[in-house]
Parts: sequence; structure tokens; C-alpha cells
Amino acid sequence: MSILINENTKLIIQGITGREGSYHASLMKKYGTKIVGGVTPGKGGQEIEEVPVFNSVDEAVKSTDANASILFVPPRFTKDGILEAIDGGIKLIVTVAEGVPVHDMLFTHYYARLNNCILIGPNTPGIISPGKSKVGFMPDNIYKEGNIGIMSRSATLSYEIVNNLSNKGIGQSTVVGVGGDSIPGSSFIDLLPLFEKDSQTDLIIIVGEIGGSDEEIAAKYIKEHMKKPVVAFIVGEAAPEGKVMGHAGAIISPGGEGGVKYKRKVLQKAGVYMIEKLSEIVEMVSEIL
Repeated sequence: MSILINENTKLIIQGITGREGSYHASLMKKYGTKIVGGVTPGKGGQEIEEVPVFNSVDEAVKSTDANASILFVPPRFTKDGILEAIDGGIKLIVTVAEGVPVHDMLFTHYYARLNNCILIGPNTPGIISPGKSKVGFMPDNIYKEGNIGIMSRSATLSYEIVNNLSNKGIGQSTVVGVGGDSIPGSSFIDLLPLFEKDSQTDLIIIVGEIGGSDEEIAAKYIKEHMKKPVVAFIVGEAAPEGKVMGHAGAIISPGGEGGVKYKRKVLQKAGVYMIEKLSEIVEMVSEIL
């Protein structure tokens, strides 16, 4: 098993005829992802990497029975692309663009939930279930099939953790990039129940960072509902208050809210195993399992 995607996921790529869309279509297809179609308005009838291109998501879904979509479109077009995918019946949408306007994400976040659609991103590398399917642009050679579920606000830190685990023979069930923008389509608390129910996942790793309250909200859920062990790593200890650090959502409020120390304290009280250095992850996971 896995969460969100598997070997049966039928994916369409919105923006497949663009440079990034076509390039990553090739890599995802090579990994084994079932890419059944692409969408670029006005370019229907073409083929990219032997994948048929359609003029609309609705047309693509009717022709292919697609159930997932990934958007390789600029931030200013992301809202329209997400809404088109939702209205077309897609139930899993991944959008990789960084810096999507906040009001656009507020609207699409609400609209996705209203239509029972799972929205991942923006500012995400995507999702991968090693050995099954890849919906994103992560370096798939570092992943290994196994029993560790990972969700991360940082792409590069998730890569490093995965690489450390895989090098020691510890594989992953599903790795999800929740994204680093201030309004994510899905947060930790949306994914925790999925990992808890997944028979392949025995342990969950959360990679958090300063800013927002996603980790604190997740801590409350973990304490009340999770039976599987959870390990967490929070970054940004040296970040100054009021200054955005890399991600739009990575900012400590004046007064210290959203800081590393507070997040660590709340998670520890919820029974989460905390690590302070990435180098500790393998030893911690090995001890727990």
C-alpha cells in the first residue's frame, strides 16, 4: 500500500507542452508513472513523450479516466489550472509553482475541500511512492521502497533524510512535499490520518520549519489519535523574528510564535520523538523500529 498515489494512479500533466512539463513528463514516465494525458489549451491533438495532449482537463478525463493531475504552470495561472482540474473531476492535484498569490490559494484550498479533492502544494517537489509512482520532480534514484512515511515542508531536507535512510537500507512508503508557501493545499494534519491507516507505513517522519502553526496543530492530533510512532525535525533555530527565510511561510512572528523552540516543546509533549540534527535520523528510526 501507500498513500495518495500508487501503481494504478492515472496522471495528467497540465502544462505538458512547456519546457518543465515536457522534461518532467519524460522522467516521471521513465520511473513508471502512468501518464495518460497532458493538457495545454489550443494544443490538443499533439503528443509529448508519446502522451496525447488535450485542450482541457475535462476532455482529458473523459478520454483517459485520469484521477490525478500535476500542474507545471506559472503562479499567476495556477488558480485557473486548479479550478479546471477540480471541475474536471480530478481528486488529487499537485501544483509545484512557488509564490502562488495568497488569495488564489485561499480560494482553491476551500474549493478543493468543498469538492473532496486533495490538493498538494504549492511550492512542492510532489509525491513519490517508491517503486510504484512518482508525481513530481524529486531525484527518484535516492528513494527505496519500505515502511517509513515522510511529509516535509522542505524539499531539500526531505531529500537528505531519504538519502540517509536509503543508504542504511531503510525504505519509504510514501514521501509527500507539503510545500513551503504560507497557504498549503494540505498540511500535516490532513496527511497524518492517511499514514495511520496505511498498512505499509510503520513510522512517520515530519520535517517542519519555522512559521505558521501546522506543527502545533499536528501535535494535538498526534497526541489524541496517532498510534504509530512519529519522529520530527524542525529547522530554522537561528532565524531572526519577522524575516522570511527562504519559504514564504517560514517566518517567526514578533514575540517568537512559530519558532523552533516552541514547536519542539509542543511536539515533545505530544509524544513525538525529536531530533536536532539530520545525522540523528537513522539511529532514531532504527531504535524505534
